[in-house]
Amino acid sequence: MLDATWEFETHTVRSEAESVLLEGKLIKEYRPRYNISFRDDKRFLVVRVDLSEDWPRFRLARFKKDDGSRYFGPYAHAGALRQTLNFMRKKFGVLTFGRGAPTERELKSSTYQVPVRLSEISGAEYRERVAQACEFLEGKSREMIAALEEQMHRAAEKMDFEKAAELRDMVGDLRDTTKPTRRFTRGSLPSTIDPIADVRELADALRLPRPPRIMECFDISNISATHVVASMVCFREGVPDKNNYRRYRVRTVEGQDDFASMAEVVRRRYSRILLEARAANSDTAEFSQEAAVEELRRLEQQTTNAQRPTSNAQLEDRRLPAPVRLPDLIIVDGGKGQLSAACRELQRLGLYDLPIIGLAKEREEIYRPGRALPLRLPMDSPALRLLQRIRDEAHRFANAYHQLLMKKRVEESILDDCLGVSQNRKNLLLRRFGSVSRLRKASVEEIASTEGIGRKLAEEVHRFLQSH
Repeated sequence: MLDATWEFETHTVRSEAESVLLEGKLIKEYRPRYNISFRDDKRFLVVRVDLSEDWPRFRLARFKKDDGSRYFGPYAHAGALRQTLNFMRKKFGVLTFGRGAPTERELKSSTYQVPVRLSEISGAEYRERVAQACEFLEGKSREMIAALEEQMHRAAEKMDFEKAAELRDMVGDLRDTTKPTRRFTRGSLPSTIDPIADVRELADALRLPRPPRIMECFDISNISATHVVASMVCFREGVPDKNNYRRYRVRTVEGQDDFASMAEVVRRRYSRILLEARAANSDTAEFSQEAAVEELRRLEQQTTNAQRPTSNAQLEDRRLPAPVRLPDLIIVDGGKGQLSAACRELQRLGLYDLPIIGLAKEREEIYRPGRALPLRLPMDSPALRLLQRIRDEAHRFANAYHQLLMKKRVEESILDDCLGVSQNRKNLLLRRFGSVSRLRKASVEEIASTEGIGRKLAEEVHRFLQSH
């Protein structure tokens, strides 16, 4: 783990409960390899009370909904929360669990007699109890906890240690439950990262004319020669812009050749942008490659001067096409070889002055066109940390696509063991159903309706997939 760690990031929280809530949130979001707890889809418990009911009850829930109810939590310690609800039943005489008006058993129960039983009070009087219990859950419980502590000390003085220990545990549970905690959501995590400041630092480090507002990073994944794939991730204002991520299957390169693969992907990405610029200026009869570059710059200037929409929804509302523009900085994962291959393709496309760098992973060296020596930034440099985040995201996205293709290939290869299914018939079935998973769910009649597949073979394929 130490060899695989390149940076530590700390989050400061105010209590142990907050640390548990934050840990669970981060594990669910990033699913790290070595954390087993909190990986399931369960959420931390919250307490829900619907004040619109005649006899409101305090119930446990997993989700906060916009239904007009009051919610308290989330709570990191489920056991402490249940003990607190048990205490509230005896201290305030409020209903927990269940639904609707109190049952005959609850009306007669001695648990709810504070100071009188439920059967002897009205709904309005009961709601006063609920209001007091809500204040207790909000954290207005200092005097009550102090009284319990006093009882604990008196029990200890009387050598009633079992009673003192029971009160001690109750006080601890109440403190854990009623202590104010923050609810961590996406975008609200306490963080040491300032994306805008990191972008400015990067512009200064690379001596760019302006901060790179839009950056695109390329990575090649060629774990095996079977599927060589690439990814392009886009960062806008220092944060991922996942709507503009792209993934590629390398078509023209045989074997594992990172340089040629990088050249193909860069060529495909930016030739497509030039074609989009040509389409945007389709009224011009003569439209050369140089004119496409000039049209791109004109479109960039228009989208820079105009008030830019901030989301795809705003683009649709204003009926504007997505802006056609080049990135402010291109990053390729690799050293001189990958950078040279990408630069050659950009020059062939007429994109001579587009900023581009290569980031070599071994020593985190930054290679720039026309510079013999690489640039090495301090390991704690915000600019380098930004480049590492972009590079690692491109690597993750490329590997995810590679694994998807490998999984699909392994799944499809099961048909090779089915008697009577040749490569041609396998292609016909996959073209018709799209995947082995869909083929597995198909009936014999649906399989037999595929061109080139008879009834007898359809029965054999259906039987084979059901038993494998």
